[in-house]
Amino acid sequence: MSLLANLNPEQLAAVTLPNQSALILAGAGSGKTRVLTTRIAWLIQTGNVSPAGILAVTFTNKAAKEMLTRISAMLPISTRGMWVGTFHGLCNRLLRAHHRDAGLPQLFQIFDSADQLSLVKRVLKAMNVDEDRFAAKQVQHYINANKEEGKRASEAEAYDEFSRRYAEIHAAYDEQCQREGVVDFAELLLRSFELLSKNEILREHYRGRFRHILVDEFQDTNRLQYRWLKLLTGPGSVIFAVGDDDQSIYAFRGANVGNMADFERDFHVENVIRLEQNYRSHGNILDAANALISNNRKRLGKNLWTAAGHGEPLRIYEAQTDGYEAHWLAEEVQTLHRDGLARREIGVLYRSNAQSRILEHALFSAGIPYRVYGGLRFFERMEVKHALAYLRLIASSEDDSAFLRVVNFPARGIGARSLEALQEAAKAGDTSLHNAVPQLGGKAGNALGAFVAMIASLRKEAEGLALPEIVDHMLAKSGLLAHFQAEKDGADRLENLQELINAAALFVQEQDEHQDLAAFLAHAALEAGEHQAGEGADALQLMTVHSAKGLEFQAVFVTGLEEGLFPHEQSRNEADGLEEERRLMYVAITRARARLYLLFAQNRMLHGQTRYNVASRFLDEIPAGLVKWLTPRVSGLPLPQPVLASARDAATPRTLPRATQMGWRIGQNVVHAKFGQGVIVDAEGQGPDARLQINFGRQGMKWLALEYAKLSAA
Repeated sequence: MSLLANLNPEQLAAVTLPNQSALILAGAGSGKTRVLTTRIAWLIQTGNVSPAGILAVTFTNKAAKEMLTRISAMLPISTRGMWVGTFHGLCNRLLRAHHRDAGLPQLFQIFDSADQLSLVKRVLKAMNVDEDRFAAKQVQHYINANKEEGKRASEAEAYDEFSRRYAEIHAAYDEQCQREGVVDFAELLLRSFELLSKNEILREHYRGRFRHILVDEFQDTNRLQYRWLKLLTGPGSVIFAVGDDDQSIYAFRGANVGNMADFERDFHVENVIRLEQNYRSHGNILDAANALISNNRKRLGKNLWTAAGHGEPLRIYEAQTDGYEAHWLAEEVQTLHRDGLARREIGVLYRSNAQSRILEHALFSAGIPYRVYGGLRFFERMEVKHALAYLRLIASSEDDSAFLRVVNFPARGIGARSLEALQEAAKAGDTSLHNAVPQLGGKAGNALGAFVAMIASLRKEAEGLALPEIVDHMLAKSGLLAHFQAEKDGADRLENLQELINAAALFVQEQDEHQDLAAFLAHAALEAGEHQAGEGADALQLMTVHSAKGLEFQAVFVTGLEEGLFPHEQSRNEADGLEEERRLMYVAITRARARLYLLFAQNRMLHGQTRYNVASRFLDEIPAGLVKWLTPRVSGLPLPQPVLASARDAATPRTLPRATQMGWRIGQNVVHAKFGQGVIVDAEGQGPDARLQINFGRQGMKWLALEYAKLSAA
């Protein structure tokens, strides 16, 4: 069969392009992998280039293996000598071949992230650096960020004592790596770039060899990767770049969507081919995605279409609370499964990892098998297990496993030798680690004694507090919150810790008795048990939208579509933040083949309190003719009641007599002539001084005097 059989006109044009650099704008589900691999096979078959003259770059080892497998299926050739791989894999290959020129030992070792962090800690200790001021993870992020920008320690910004100290640590770290003959992941690319930059003979050799450079997921390249590609491109070579600027969602990892526009300019690209025919989704889903993404101004532009017909309308479900949202979703999943849809063909997407907790609870209660794709279930997450260990020690100081887990987390200067001595003392005295602490003296005894005293203080302060308040208090006093607040990438972990407060609040709501800490810990242990479906089982797929990129499902649920959650509130503080959030929503929509559900809740638990939400602006950006609003249904599953305030405030609820007399209540949807639709989130004052706080979504929070507010019910 011909290589070119069954290609659509745009795919055919891309595969058979003349020898010029080209940009292929490949929309979701448009067959980009097929185009990329067929292009390689066509170039080889037609004699344009030998297999050794091709360099193909992608972002995952899985994608690289798939490319090689497809090429082997199309051509009777060996792919062993072909340079097809990830940026890091290809740079490793280059450095192994030229280790002397790169200043590396022949058998240099590659550090993963954990190894790198360990080395950073050793360097900090050797330099007598105060880790309270220069946390190891922050230093690690600083070093990697500089390397990904192509900067050595000597080139980093040093404008005050603090930044100069960071640069000194970076320099010491690089020196230690060189002494030990190791490189981290960021170093692979930077060292490879420097090798090609400084060694003209090598650079010209590889420019002459790689006449055709093909790049997958071009929108995900960072600045240094783009510069590396430019270095390898000589007068006789061309770049075939495949990507989708509308699916650029990894700015937090350094991806620079602007590389696509720069590529057009720098390489004088005359051939921009748009792959717009989608082979995945029905028309209504694609029309919704097109309408949504058209609100982004910084895009190269394309319009997805399909020959598969319009299909079903998108379904929008508005829930009263996040609990209702989760339980309704569980019921709908059961309905879909009864109607013949395999659970593995259903994807549940959320913006933030912390959202999985309430969903997992509902699925567990309904007996629905599920898997968390690309991540851990809520109660398996490291930070949650740390928090539960503190709670277990508050409940019982005899819990040695909990003691060992958190005695030096956050770090308190309690090392392995101190713990060995403590364990020996406990064994000799036939007692718990906690009770053996007084037997140790010196520095170790003081540090361990301070930890035991903190646990005793937490236990005493927990007396008389409601369960959610115990969790809240522990998170603050244990140092867990401060530890993850200091981490550059600690936002997800903080959200998970705060979600644990919600888990405690929901537990209290659902229990008629046994609402104490011990009962909650037993409940957490049960939910953390082996309830996740095994590999290969027919299970519902849960994941963040970021993890869903590249996947597809027959039916997709996108949950938590509320202002501040999706789009995320942090996007307001970033230059391209809202456009990236919209691209993320575009990715979420285009995961669905036939059926798409968009869910949001009027009230959502946050930090143990209820937050009143406005529906996401993204729902407004989808044409009304494409959607069907679902009437909330009464589920047979137990539904949690909304929490109106924290457990402490519940005993003395705030009132607003005049607001009540006029018919307003917290949580009510209202319309204002100037600010539009909003929801009442707070109230204060009485008589003529009464006022309401209203969340107007993109217009922000407003305090309005009740007497002059001129509100109407939504």
